[in-house]
Amino acid sequence: MTQWTPASWRSKPAKHMPTDYPDLSAVAAVEQTLRGMPPLVFAGEARRLKSLLGDVAEGRAFLLQGGDCAESFKEFHADNIRDTFRLILQMAVVLTFAGGKPVVKVGRMAGQFAKPRSAPIETKGDVTLPSYRGDNINGMEFTAEARLPDPQRLLQAYTQSAATLNLLRAFATGGYADLHNIHRWTLGFVAGSPQGARYKELSDKISETLAFMQAIGVTPENQPSLHQVEFFTSHEALLLGFEEAMTRVDSTSGEWYDTSAHLVWIGERTRDLDGAHIEFCRGIRNPIGMKCGPTMEDDDLARLMDALNPKDEAGRLTLYGRFGHEKIAERLPRLLRATKASGRKVVWAIDPMHGNTLTAANGYKTRPFDRILSEVKSFVEICEAEGVHPGGVHLEMTGQNVTECLGGARALTEGDLADRYHTHCDPRLNGEQALELAFLVAEKLRQEADAPKKAVGSN
Repeated sequence: MTQWTPASWRSKPAKHMPTDYPDLSAVAAVEQTLRGMPPLVFAGEARRLKSLLGDVAEGRAFLLQGGDCAESFKEFHADNIRDTFRLILQMAVVLTFAGGKPVVKVGRMAGQFAKPRSAPIETKGDVTLPSYRGDNINGMEFTAEARLPDPQRLLQAYTQSAATLNLLRAFATGGYADLHNIHRWTLGFVAGSPQGARYKELSDKISETLAFMQAIGVTPENQPSLHQVEFFTSHEALLLGFEEAMTRVDSTSGEWYDTSAHLVWIGERTRDLDGAHIEFCRGIRNPIGMKCGPTMEDDDLARLMDALNPKDEAGRLTLYGRFGHEKIAERLPRLLRATKASGRKVVWAIDPMHGNTLTAANGYKTRPFDRILSEVKSFVEICEAEGVHPGGVHLEMTGQNVTECLGGARALTEGDLADRYHTHCDPRLNGEQALELAFLVAEKLRQEADAPKKAVGSN
């Protein structure tokens, strides 16, 4: 491969990036401004995440990655950030207790603005305009002015990401993340859920464990890990001009890091081996993710792994299956076998959102909770059958009480979607649905963990 630089992607075909900026010199000026801005994250933090993901790759930990489909300028508020952060912590406690492994917590936050779109244009009535691509590119309002790409939005996205990270760091280390607080919030969910009785056994066991720890003197006052957490950020590396501008040489190692997030991933639509997105990501030293959908073939995956992780470093590469509940049984096993046969140190996780999207009769794009749960359960079962660690889940979700996905304990119907349908792009699990999913996945993980013990006991 040719020698890599932060700008070498510019010689490659780049999909799903706006090409219709009215003034390219203004884009270049914004990118130059960004090059002088402080980093959003630090190389040492990215190395720490890579180490933790190495534990996931070795089967010693579990990855929980979640957050907004696409962050927006309009809904930027401390309460929204807090509620999603709290939800991830609640889910992590449930999964940690059920799986007996630490959970690596990564938010789709502080930079997840741009989204690839299936069509470059959108038509309403007799008016056709460019598609909405995310708040860091253009506006959601269906007007010619709003849909025109504006490079100044990149600066606003940077500022919002910096403020979000500042708040996340305060929440993670300032006592808000106290384990006892997290469990009290979860008890409130169990008490209020229509399916709460199903989750009560696990929540009671967590309560008993915390009471025992308190009794023997293991408290937040003498164990800092009980009231603070490690929390990382991630987003899709889609707008490569922005990513290039945020890529800096680490003074301690001399290596290049994209300081826009701890982890960036390559989407299903931009993972061409000879494309710009693979070219950019192969050279940065951050942990990298890659979506693997129904069209991914074994040999394609092998070549992409060679490009993105030639030294086979544990924690460097996370693969997110995104097949849909009906296709996962056909497509996932051979990809798992390919990575296992090659001895590759990768994290396998599941994105059960993108393959389970449909349009309701009333025109709303939505995702049925049952299909999301089905794909996660299938992922765990298939991984266990193939001798591969089911390493994690990647969810589009929010701590807000939205009505965007069907089903769940409150059995949201198509008629409920209009009540609080707030997403700027794809439908998200609301706080109750996401925490319910964590409890149900926890049940599945415990069943799979107990199965070998039962088999041994029957001999």
